[in-house]
Amino acid sequence: MAGTGTAPGATHSALGASAERREGRLKVTGGARYAAEHPRPGRAQAWPVPATVARGRVTAVDAAAALRMPGVLAVLTHENAPRVAEPDDHTLLVLQDASVPHRGWFVALVVAETLEAARAAAAAVRVDYAVEEHDVTLTTDHPDAYEPETVNGDFPGRREIGGPDGTPAAVRVDVAYEVTPLHNHPMEPHASTAHWDQDRLTVYTSSQGSTTVRDTLATMFETSAEHITVVSDHVGGGFGSKGTPRPDVVLAVMAARATGRPVTVSLPRRFLPAVVGHRAPTLHRVRLGAGRDGRLVSLAHEVTTYTSHVKEFVEQAAVSARVMYAAPHHFTTHHVVRLDVPSPSWMRAPGEAPGMYALESAMDELASELGMDPVELRAVNDPEREPDSGKPFSSRHLVDCLREGARRFGWSGRDPRPGTRAEGPLLIGTGVAAATYPVLVSPSTAEAEARPDGTFVVRINATDIGTGARTVLAQVAADALGVTLERVRTEVGCTTLPAAPLAGGSSGTSSWGWAVHEACARLAERLADHGGSPPVDGLTARADTEGRADAESAYARHAFGAHFAEVAVDTVTGEVRVRRLLGVYAAGRILNARTARSQFIGGMTMGLGMALTETSTMDPAFGDFAESDLASYHVPAHADVPALEAHWIDESDPHLNPMGSKGIGEIGIVGTAAAIGNAAHHATGVRFRELPLTPDKVLRGLGG
Repeated sequence: MAGTGTAPGATHSALGASAERREGRLKVTGGARYAAEHPRPGRAQAWPVPATVARGRVTAVDAAAALRMPGVLAVLTHENAPRVAEPDDHTLLVLQDASVPHRGWFVALVVAETLEAARAAAAAVRVDYAVEEHDVTLTTDHPDAYEPETVNGDFPGRREIGGPDGTPAAVRVDVAYEVTPLHNHPMEPHASTAHWDQDRLTVYTSSQGSTTVRDTLATMFETSAEHITVVSDHVGGGFGSKGTPRPDVVLAVMAARATGRPVTVSLPRRFLPAVVGHRAPTLHRVRLGAGRDGRLVSLAHEVTTYTSHVKEFVEQAAVSARVMYAAPHHFTTHHVVRLDVPSPSWMRAPGEAPGMYALESAMDELASELGMDPVELRAVNDPEREPDSGKPFSSRHLVDCLREGARRFGWSGRDPRPGTRAEGPLLIGTGVAAATYPVLVSPSTAEAEARPDGTFVVRINATDIGTGARTVLAQVAADALGVTLERVRTEVGCTTLPAAPLAGGSSGTSSWGWAVHEACARLAERLADHGGSPPVDGLTARADTEGRADAESAYARHAFGAHFAEVAVDTVTGEVRVRRLLGVYAAGRILNARTARSQFIGGMTMGLGMALTETSTMDPAFGDFAESDLASYHVPAHADVPALEAHWIDESDPHLNPMGSKGIGEIGIVGTAAAIGNAAHHATGVRFRELPLTPDKVLRGLGG
């Protein structure tokens, strides 16, 4: 074979290496183009007009003043916007009728020559409404609450094994927790650029899955999917909010059709909370019963949350309790209320992040009642099989993570008594929490090509949302081919490539990598048949994992982890500062040490924000979130984040995929908030059961 390096099939492994991200230089030099940065001749800009009432109907739209402004091309409303077919997701049915289901719902779109002209004209559009009474307040006793049959992920809304009520137990804990609404806020706001060329449509969009966007647009605009090309080459974060198509892409396609021009819709950040999803608030009740030895006899987790009138989306916050601990009596249920609120949606570790905060906080409270070390309490309740399904675990090394984390953190030197360590006005405490996330895998296709110059190209419509997917997939390919990483190039992020599932559920690498591995393994076999050298026009091989990647497994497959935190609580100001944060994970084979550590630390930072700074307030009178931008919604800044540590244990699991990998993008957030909250209790002796731990709550708890 031409070129240098190891011949295909030779012993060589690129997996596990700390390879740098291949697109890193493009990003830091400005060469990576995002959805709003694709100039087209004659491209126009569009600016949406959000509703200013919490519920009602549009009775009139006066666009005359806007249309008279220089550079304005069109004002689209429900009266003149292109008609679309009804999609499965009704949050995309914008400008189709006069109804206003919540404040911030788009009621018009201004298209102009420049962004500035579109923004100014949008402010000149006058909309009249027939206002209706609204309800945006979630309570556990809301009269309209109901128990859904299923929740997100198609899990049963209610599960009962035995029944915890009335079960004899030496020690009981019955506690309530609250997690306020949270917002994704990716660095790149949601944006799309659309262009019609007769009956062919090209879209550049900031999405975690361009295949889904293409198929949704084909349905809504009643055209063939083969006539649509969707490009999501570089995506500046998503955290779930870009997991499904959002109104920006529908509006861009509508405007392009109406004006005959390429059109870009880039949503202002302050519009995002109302139209691209958020983590719904969750109210938790956790009841635990245990013997004096700490072994659980009962576990109950009840969750109340809300959804919108536009679509049902139920945060599956009680589901993780079905996985974590052995108890003969398990009870988990969800209740949901339809309110006049923006539609909630996916946000990093949906279900697990709020659910494990409540469960792991309750476990800490139980440890205090028992006078037992919280690490040991978790260890004695480690199940041999998944409690809910009864399946054996494909691998479960939670206790190993707890032990290794305790060793690294210096847990054995901890004085278990709360409120005993002080530095002047600062109270110091430490806490621990466990984490879990399911192994999710979807079918995917991929193509691998061997070129006469000795290089290889892997093609797959994966989406790199900043996680390093291009790099890791090249490592998977190099490993399967037995060649050096430098000889492999990846092409991702476009629907002209072999179809692949979205980047979500920590399933991307496992799903895409399986198909890439198989395509490259087949290519290596074909090369061997050609004597190791491809013909002049190259050689290709394809793979499709349908029927295998989505096959029912005989095993319960999950990643696990342990989080340890040290905090300082200022008794004068109420400020909580994290001094140390450690995460130890068991997540299968780590495919790239550098990008894996980045993912773990990113998740932990997001968990720190959930614990201390991030919160959103639904104004009951106004019917909208009070915190709508990064000046009021406080994500952690550098000063909030200490030198985080992320480690993992070597875990071999043959029941996953050819790489032996589990998802790592979301487990980092799962236990972090509980570990910080437990540390705050250890520091002060006060239980804080509502996130985030802002100074006002801390001072109230301290009696200040």
